[in-house]
Amino acid sequence: QVQLVESGGGLVQAGGSLRLSCAASGSIFGINDMGWYRQAPGKQRELVASISSDGSTNYAESTKGRFTISRENAKNTVLLQMNSLKPEDTAVYYCHGNIRVGFPPFGRRDYWGQGTQVTVSS
Repeated sequence: QVQLVESGGGLVQAGGSLRLSCAASGSIFGINDMGWYRQAPGKQRELVASISSDGSTNYAESTKGRFTISRENAKNTVLLQMNSLKPEDTAVYYCHGNIRVGFPPFGRRDYWGQGTQVTVSS
């Protein structure tokens, strides 16, 4: 009853830019934190950036100054602008949302998108 759908991944050369978008849909009362995580082959999933409902942001050290997270609350959407991309940014990127659902059992739940591949060539 709730879905997160990502778009915007792809192949880019080092130094290039990509913009990821994630839209939440379904029976939603509200969305708390939203964020982006990534998982490279053979590695654990890690936080890239997150944003709270009031707009406070948090970034991984490796992405500070290069990535910008933002959200459009009216559209239940979170965006990730990625600039100055490096080969080490190559991974599957997952959208996450902590969502107050509109169906029983009511309350907050964590949802994940299906993932979008980002590949940065050197």
